[in-house]
Amino acid sequence: MIHSRPKLRCSVGITAYNEEDNIGALLQAMLDQHLHDVEITEIVVVASGCTDNTVPIVRSFQEQDPRIKLIVQPERRGKTAAINEFLAVAKEDILVLESGDTLPHENAIENLVRVFHDPSVGMTGAHKIPVNTPDHLVGLFTHLRLRMEHELCLDIPRLGELIAFRRLLDRIPPDVAMDEAFVEAIVIKHGLQVRYSPDAIVYNTGPETIRDFVRQRRRNHAGHLYLKHKYGHQVSSIQNARVARVALKELWGAIRLLYSLVLLALLEGWSRLLGWYDFAIKRERHVVWEMAMSQKQNVEELRRQETNELEVRPMALTGRQPLP
Repeated sequence: MIHSRPKLRCSVGITAYNEEDNIGALLQAMLDQHLHDVEITEIVVVASGCTDNTVPIVRSFQEQDPRIKLIVQPERRGKTAAINEFLAVAKEDILVLESGDTLPHENAIENLVRVFHDPSVGMTGAHKIPVNTPDHLVGLFTHLRLRMEHELCLDIPRLGELIAFRRLLDRIPPDVAMDEAFVEAIVIKHGLQVRYSPDAIVYNTGPETIRDFVRQRRRNHAGHLYLKHKYGHQVSSIQNARVARVALKELWGAIRLLYSLVLLALLEGWSRLLGWYDFAIKRERHVVWEMAMSQKQNVEELRRQETNELEVRPMALTGRQPLP
């Protein structure tokens, strides 16, 4: 007889501040998640000092699904305070946290939470993909930074935006700004693993101006330094040697791209010169041309191989020692 293992039940917490443009799409994405090994038993939205239509939108979704709950904070007291409101009411032992300005892929929660079938895992984090178009400098910065962060997470996870963790704490100290990093420190202190789930995709937007980019990075770095100073936990993104290795890898990729573009231009130029020679000097029309035989392959088989390679993403597993 085949016995199916029980589903992993989780509570989802969404922190929101003036998210009327995104909160409806986010809640609908949560309701439309493709789940097999995972069950979402409740979705708790903590609306902090919202002055737009965030709260009415959430209430309209409450009428559609009883799992959706709303906590309204009259004043904005920071993300940590909002998370503590969620922790106080969440009923499951696996907790999912998502920022209100993001959007999960339809398989995100399944791929994020099913990892907890492994009892040694204490926390997982999603793969952040920006939706900003990299057609201006700051958008390009966002794409480059998140690509580097993804490479860093494959070595040592640095999680944020969408995370899941076991209930190892009842609240986060009010002086902590970087909530995900603090949860990571607690998980490691309990001797559990922090695991990156690159197949759990969450979409977000990055800053659109240089000022906002600097403001965001400045705030994050100050929060990480405070966490290291007071609680002795150092996230991977401030481990300069590791970041430098990732940056050098990106630099080498840029050099290879530049080299390839130069070589492509030379080959294209040489090919056009030969084509002019055939037309103007040899008077050849190439009606029956000399075939490029390396093109004669099974296209469908190659397409399937490439599709499989794109779908298979590496699973990063990081074992760490507890904090002293």
